[in-house]
Amino acid sequence: QVQLVESGGGLVQAGGSLRLSCAASGRTFNTYTLGWFRQAPGKERQFVAAISFSGGGTYYADSVKGRFTISRDNAKNTLYLQMNSLKPEDTAVYSCAAAPFWNSRVVTTDPYDYWGQGTQVTVSS
Repeated sequence: QVQLVESGGGLVQAGGSLRLSCAASGRTFNTYTLGWFRQAPGKERQFVAAISFSGGGTYYADSVKGRFTISRDNAKNTLYLQMNSLKPEDTAVYSCAAAPFWNSRVVTTDPYDYWGQGTQVTVSS
């Protein structure tokens, strides 16, 4: 079992930055792929970024590439998402999730067994 709790969301002006954190429980944290997803009102959940067990592999959605950086600290059981140059269209509830393997399917929701409750990010224009 893995429990995930996000923090760091808030209200920011366009062009600003936020760093999201996802604290995980469980001694097997470093055996999971971790991902960030977001969901805006009335829209489907969207992949944002994913990172492999060791942190050596990453995937990013095209819409955030070059602006967002995913990272993890396995010693602290924590996942991060550094978000720079934020745009109003980044407004959404951001959730972290854990999957038991690493391959190209981690850009979809299918492999993820555990999900956090989410944190709201609002970008004003």
